[in-house]
Amino acid sequence: MKVLIIGNMGYVGPAVVRELARQHPDAVLHGFDNAYFAHCLTGVESLPERHLEKQFYGDVRQLPEGMLEGYTAVVQLAAISNDPMGSRFAAVTREINQEATVHIARQAAREKVSNFVFASSCSVYGVASGEPRKESDPLAPMTDYAKSKIGSEEALANLEGDMVITSLRFATACGMSERLRLDLVLNDFVACALSEGKITVLSDGTPWRPLIDVRDMARAIDWAIQRPASNGGKILSVNTGSNQRNHQVRDLASAVAEMIPGTTVSINEEGAVDSRSYKVDFSLYESLAPNYQPRMTLKDSIQGLVEGLKRMEFDDTDFRSSSLMRLQVLQGHVDQGRVTEGLVWVKES
Repeated sequence: MKVLIIGNMGYVGPAVVRELARQHPDAVLHGFDNAYFAHCLTGVESLPERHLEKQFYGDVRQLPEGMLEGYTAVVQLAAISNDPMGSRFAAVTREINQEATVHIARQAAREKVSNFVFASSCSVYGVASGEPRKESDPLAPMTDYAKSKIGSEEALANLEGDMVITSLRFATACGMSERLRLDLVLNDFVACALSEGKITVLSDGTPWRPLIDVRDMARAIDWAIQRPASNGGKILSVNTGSNQRNHQVRDLASAVAEMIPGTTVSINEEGAVDSRSYKVDFSLYESLAPNYQPRMTLKDSIQGLVEGLKRMEFDDTDFRSSSLMRLQVLQGHVDQGRVTEGLVWVKES
């Protein structure tokens, strides 16, 4: 097996590389990344890319022709990866998240790649009150990020050929990583608890959010790179997470406070309701991938973050202005002239 992981040098990529290397010691694993966040290492003494046979560098919008020849599977993780970044870089979000994804998939199909895996998102359901959303339910993407994900899925569904395509609609990511992000709800709460001893929930705390640990995301990707068409169909979009990990935001705050003694929680009962609220049904994923189900509990994810941040000697009360926030990193590149407004690296003269 020969696998190319595109966007491997972000938050999720290190966990994917580690899991695939562990599960498939004889596999050939390569990475492809433009290195926006390569320097954002957290609490490690060696590069996560040590598990790869090769690391390629480049812009996913300009993937070289012939690059995908000989690969068994291609994993597309590369993305402008949350709502604030999607809003700030709307045009680039469409270019990278959607247009590049479709171009890469077409190239993979031409090169006879067996499996293509796309990291999609449960955010495509938007504001979804009532019963947990199933794959057959209406979609209501509200942000540029979510719209780029469903736009990719729709284009992938029309791709011709025999390539097995799996769009994993991931729950909200969480957990410790060698390139940690703190612009995610659970990670943010743990960072607040450790640095300030308090968690402030700006909304009324009622919105629902499904969570999945990066380690369980990696397990799902391991399943998807091997999935035969007989298991779910040639083209599959599937909610990826666990029914046990649909949480209200206020309950996440309480769980963090319970595990970090001395933490207080303040909820703005009069605050506006967060528009991003959705419960998700993960029954299809459970039926299709019984041996790849999430193992990390909420407590496991919190404990992993606590241990990782303590290893980093983390105590930054102003972390939302730091390199642990992806938007801050991209904006820093732009401000320093390292990349253009279109997020293209500027070559030094």
